[in-house]
Amino acid sequence: MKKTLALLLVLALAFAQVLAAAQEASIDGADSRIPEGAVTYDHLSVGNPTPMRGEFFTEMWGDATSDCDVRELLHGYDLVIWNGDFSTFMMDPSVITASTMRQVKDGDHEYTLTLADDLYYSDGSPVTAWDYAFSWLLSIAPVIREIGGLPLRLDHIQGCAAYLDGTADTLSGVKVPDDHTLKVTLNHEFLPFFYELGLLDCRPYPIRVIAPGCAVRDDGQGVYLEGELFAAMLRETIMDPATGYQSHPSVVCGPYTLTSWDGETAEFAINPYYKGNADGVKPTIGTLTYTTAKKDTMMDELQDGTFGLLNKVTRGDSIQRGLEMAENGFEVSVYPRIGLSFISFSCEKPAMASQAVRQAIAWCMDREAATADYVGEHGRRVDGFYGIGQWMYELVTGSIAPPVKEPADKTDAQAMAIYEARLEAYRQLSLDELTVYTLDTARAAELLDADGWTLNADGVREKEIDGETVTLDLSMIYPVGNNMNEVFEERLIPNLEAVGIKLTMSAVPMKELLTRWYKQGTRDEDMIYLGSNFYLLFDPSVQFVTNAQGEPNWSYTNHTDETLYELALTMRRTAPGDVLGYMKNWLAFQDRFNETLPMLPVYGNMYFDFYTENLHDYHIAPNTTWGGAIVEATLYAAPADGGI
Repeated sequence: MKKTLALLLVLALAFAQVLAAAQEASIDGADSRIPEGAVTYDHLSVGNPTPMRGEFFTEMWGDATSDCDVRELLHGYDLVIWNGDFSTFMMDPSVITASTMRQVKDGDHEYTLTLADDLYYSDGSPVTAWDYAFSWLLSIAPVIREIGGLPLRLDHIQGCAAYLDGTADTLSGVKVPDDHTLKVTLNHEFLPFFYELGLLDCRPYPIRVIAPGCAVRDDGQGVYLEGELFAAMLRETIMDPATGYQSHPSVVCGPYTLTSWDGETAEFAINPYYKGNADGVKPTIGTLTYTTAKKDTMMDELQDGTFGLLNKVTRGDSIQRGLEMAENGFEVSVYPRIGLSFISFSCEKPAMASQAVRQAIAWCMDREAATADYVGEHGRRVDGFYGIGQWMYELVTGSIAPPVKEPADKTDAQAMAIYEARLEAYRQLSLDELTVYTLDTARAAELLDADGWTLNADGVREKEIDGETVTLDLSMIYPVGNNMNEVFEERLIPNLEAVGIKLTMSAVPMKELLTRWYKQGTRDEDMIYLGSNFYLLFDPSVQFVTNAQGEPNWSYTNHTDETLYELALTMRRTAPGDVLGYMKNWLAFQDRFNETLPMLPVYGNMYFDFYTENLHDYHIAPNTTWGGAIVEATLYAAPADGGI
C-alpha cells in the first residue's frame, strides 16, 4: 500500500493539469500565464460526485464538501489563510497591510489589524472593518438557532460569553476604531492555542443585504448591533429558497459571483471587483458551471466534453478509467484527502450508547477488504479521527520530515546531540498503539456476551435497559448513488448476523442524510455512513456541547465522554510552535477515540481530479479545493495544438 500511495504522488507531479469542455472566447487583457497566439476558452463545466445542498453562505447550516467549494468561489478576503508550506496560518497580505499583537490584562492577546483600502464587494461597494465585525456578531446570534442553524462558538474572543448571556451590551473583544482597523482580543482562558492565528479567521458579509435596517456600532467598549435581528427578517433574507443569501448570495467578495442556482446546478461569472488572492492572482476563466457528476456516467461525460473537470473522484473503477484516459488527451491531479469515510453511531440510541456494541460492530467488519472494494489501491484503512492528507498523519508516518533543523556546524557535538535527540523523539511517534479492528466475530460475540446481550427466539440479541427491552435490530442510512452498500452487504452484514445483530440499510438523498447527521431534524437510524473533510484548523473540542447533565457531548454523535473532551482541549492548548508536543497530544486523542468509537473509521483515500489538457495551472493540492485552485488556472489550447 505504501508503494502504491507513493506511486500516486509521483503521478500527481508527473501529469500536467486537467480537463474542460469550453466555449471559445477572448480574455480581456494579456495574461502572462497564457502563451501568445493561444486559443482561449471562457467557460468550464465542473462535476463532483457529491451533490450540493445550496448552503453557500456559512457552515452554520451544514458543511457538505461541494458547498464548501462554492463558498471558496463566492466569499473571499479572509483575514488569515492556510500556509501549506509550514502547516500553519498566516495573515492574508492582500487583506491585511499591517498587524501587531500585544499581551494585555490577564494575558489576553490583542491583535490590531490594518485592512487594505481597495477591498470591494461584487456590486462595487467597499468592504470595511464593520463587515468583519458583523460576521462575528451574526455568527453567534441566538436567532440563528431559531431559523435552523447552529451558531458558531467564539469562546476564544474576549467578552463573548458576557455578550451572549446579556451581562454585557457589547462584544468587547472586537473593536472598530475606523473603517480600516480591527482590534481583536483573544481570551487568555483559550490560550495557548496551537493554531492561534487561525482564531482570527473571518470573512466579511454585507449587513445591508442580510440584515437591512441594522448597523454595527462601537462606542469604544466593543461592537454591538443597532437594530434587532428578527427571525422573520432572516428567514426572508437568508433562508428564502429563491432569493435568500444562504442559497443565492447576491453581493459577495470572492473571485466569482453566483449567476444561477436551481437546486442541482450552479452557474458563476467572474467578479470584476475581485482584487486577487494572497498572491495577487485573478481568475481568467469567465464563467463556470458546477453540478453533480453521476458516478456511473461521469467518465463518459468527461470523455465527450460534457465536463471539463471532475473533482474528488474516489471510486476505483472510475479512477482506473480516468488513468487510462490520461494517456490520451486528458490530465489528472492526485492528492490525499484531508478527511475520511466513517460510520457514525447515533449514541442517543440505547444500543449505540454501549461501547461494547460499537466495538462489536467494528470487529464484524473487514475494513481492509471494504476499502479495496470501493477505492481499490487508492486508499487505506483508517483507525482514528484523521485523514491521510492531514499534516499530522503525514508527519507521524514519515511522509514529511520532522521540523528539526540540522546544525550548520556538524562538529559541534552538543548541538548535534540535541539535533539527534529531537529527531529520535519524532521517530518515536507512532499510530501503532491504536487497536486495528479486523474481522473477528468471536471477539465481537465475547463483547456482547460480557455486556449482557442475549439471543432471543429470532436469533437477534436483546437486553433490558431502563425497564425496556432493546434489541440489536439496527438501521443504517447511506447516500443515494453510493454503492458502498454493496460492500457492506458482503463485508459487514453477514458477520453481524453471525453474532446476533440485524442491520437494515436504506439509501437517502445526500441532502436528507446530512440534515439527519447535523441533527437538524428527527433521526431514527442507529448509524449513518458518510464521509467528511476536516477544517485546516483541527479542533474537535468545538464539536462538543454540554448536555442537560452538564457533560461534554460530541454533538453529531451524541457521544458523551469527559476524557475524550479533555484530550481534545489538551491538544488545542498546545503552545504555538510546539509541534512535538502537539503531536503527542494528537496521538493521545486518537488513542481514546479509537477505544470509545463514537464513529467507526473506514478509510482515507486519495482524491483524483480528471480534466482536459486545455486546463493549465490547476494546482489543487496546495489549494485544498477546486474553488481555490481555479483562480490560478487558465483555459486555452496552445498555438501548436490548433484549438479544440
